[in-house]
Amino acid sequence: MSEAVFIIAAASLIGLVVVAYALLRGWQGWLELKQRELEKSPREIEGGAGSGAARIEIADLKERIKKLEAIASGVDL
Repeated sequence: MSEAVFIIAAASLIGLVVVAYALLRGWQGWLELKQRELEKSPREIEGGAGSGAARIEIADLKERIKKLEAIASGVDL
């Protein structure tokens, strides 16, 4: 009787190890897929803006600089 229990316990443990290994490999594959997706996506500048939004932000900053320079020189806009 104890041999049957030992065999069932060993088979259960082996099955658990196989399932855990398969899940681990799947998780690693999913992480690798997400890493590739991140590498393919275009880089963002500081602040999280993409390239199109970055151009708009740069144009806005240039406009603000012109206004500040005009204020500093005493020109009324």
